[in-house]
Amino acid sequence: MSQPLDISRAAALAGVPHGFFGRAGGVSTGEQSGLNAGLGSGDEPEAVVQNRRLATDAIIPGAELVSVYQIHSALAVEAQPGVADADRPHADALATNRPGLVLGIVTADCAPVLFADREAGVIGAAHAGWKGALGGVTDATIALMETLGADRSRIHAAIGPCIARVSYEVDDGFARRFEDHDPANARFFTPGRDGHRQFDLEAYVAARLTAAGIGSVEPMSIDTYSQPDRFYSFRRSTHLGEATYGRQISLIGLNG
Repeated sequence: MSQPLDISRAAALAGVPHGFFGRAGGVSTGEQSGLNAGLGSGDEPEAVVQNRRLATDAIIPGAELVSVYQIHSALAVEAQPGVADADRPHADALATNRPGLVLGIVTADCAPVLFADREAGVIGAAHAGWKGALGGVTDATIALMETLGADRSRIHAAIGPCIARVSYEVDDGFARRFEDHDPANARFFTPGRDGHRQFDLEAYVAARLTAAGIGSVEPMSIDTYSQPDRFYSFRRSTHLGEATYGRQISLIGLNG
């Protein structure tokens, strides 16, 4: 590991072990160089496992990392320890009230969202791409946290590095999908080139969280696309014609 890990932390989650990781540090090489945490990224499996261990130990040394096989859904599951990577549940969010676990979400432009009810000792993590966000993955995470003892008025959430509006061009049909769901969603789109608009994914996710009635929401306003030295980006890699791309990881845990 030639560089220190790049970890962004949210004031909303102060006192809770957590971090939104960039690509600095880690052992991956080539186009995925750095802290690539994507098990399905085509990277050397041993490198990805080592990167995930490095990140987890930076949150809670020796803790068990629990993650899901992400499918761009609105499904949230309770974290279960001792599950092999190959057997991870297909879902896009998870929650727990078990100390000693670290919850992990990987992203490469989608919005990672970390949640905590400090008083109840309940945490959550969600992968909010546009499909999952529109489908209600953050609402599902909050509801699951409540079944584990959380109170939504005490839940605080932070939205980590994701693609910013200036970097996220979509076509009019994409925007209409959101507007058909709720005409008020038009406010998350600004005009672009002919037939296209710019979508503010972070603002949309923040609005969904606020509407759910949680205690506070902190958008960190960090653009993955425009910072190649700091973050992996699916869209940037696609635009550059790169064969593959890495994934950054976002983690939150409960001390034992």
